[in-house]
Amino acid sequence: MGFAQAFLASARREAALLRQRPWDLAMISWVPLLAVALLWWTFSAGLPNRLPIGVIDDDHSALSRQLTRFLDATPGLQVSRAYGDPAAAAQALRRAEVYAVVSIPRDFARTVKLGRAAQLTLLHNAQLGTHSSLIQRDVRTAVGTLSAGAEISARTKRGEPALAARVNMEPVRVGMITLFNVSTNYEQFLAAALIPAVLHILAMTAGAWGVGRELRDRSIAEWLGAQPSWAATGGALLGKLLWPLLGLGCVAALALLWLTWGRGWHPPGSTGWVALALLVFLALSLAMGAAAAAGSRSLRTALSATGFVTAPAFAFGGVGFPLQSMPVLARAWAELLPYTHYIRLQMEQLQMGAPLRYSLPTLAGLALAAAALLLACVPLLRSAVARPQSWGGR
Repeated sequence: MGFAQAFLASARREAALLRQRPWDLAMISWVPLLAVALLWWTFSAGLPNRLPIGVIDDDHSALSRQLTRFLDATPGLQVSRAYGDPAAAAQALRRAEVYAVVSIPRDFARTVKLGRAAQLTLLHNAQLGTHSSLIQRDVRTAVGTLSAGAEISARTKRGEPALAARVNMEPVRVGMITLFNVSTNYEQFLAAALIPAVLHILAMTAGAWGVGRELRDRSIAEWLGAQPSWAATGGALLGKLLWPLLGLGCVAALALLWLTWGRGWHPPGSTGWVALALLVFLALSLAMGAAAAAGSRSLRTALSATGFVTAPAFAFGGVGFPLQSMPVLARAWAELLPYTHYIRLQMEQLQMGAPLRYSLPTLAGLALAAAALLLACVPLLRSAVARPQSWGGR
């Protein structure tokens, strides 16, 4: 049997198996679609806002009430409750009723009016890194606004012109220019990075399951034939992986189009290039799963390898934690994971608008890795067919 005949026969056989096994079909159709939809829904707000905080106001002055209003008016914060003592505030922090507490000391207004520095205290849970950093930023903004207003008012009362007072308040300024993701949109940042990570897990699982199932069910000879040639084995393998690639590829394309054009986001780079890279990345993931199953001849071992490789991929991808700050061994492991390279290409195009020549080596590397793994599967599968004693393992 030639390559084309083996490919078509295997694709037809796999389609029949998927019709008979609805849960196998679900794993490459509506389950990934549901997972992608849940991820998008989680981050659909784009920007975290109205994070609940508490206030301990021991001053009860007009200035302390003004500060409370400034905090509540900040889009990222919501003063949800005032506390009478630190113990109650600490309990609220532990129960996650609020994510931070601003403590305004007694004689706060009097200290400011005397021209001395008044000390506020921000209690926050730094274990919740995202919440903590956003709250710190917004509290500094609100306090800075109040502080600048109080200082300018004091200077103008002493006869200093308003313009000179503003200049003297901040003689040195820093101009910050945000190059990418100007609005700090978490949908464009986290959802766009997490969706390929989830599809990576599902794709490698599908590849391991498709090949490992044939060994578990002792049907590998029925799939490949008693003495398959190299061409027939390669064609049969591609025919089996065709449906997972089409199913997961369609989900990936829909997710990419919805996150970009569907949400009114027009990336500066090439969305088509990212779509092609995502399809190649999924093909590589399928090849990795198939190679794990063919090499181990055990469905259980192949699924374990899938979890070992794909589950930590996002953590090592350089999105949540910088690659440059990782220890040497962690950095080396990250560089071995295909997700690290794919997500770099995606950020180059969707966020940075990099020229395509910068992303071409990554795409070529992913494609070559996928082809090499698929080629490596062929002798492994032919060897497995010749050893019936290795069939039937879990």
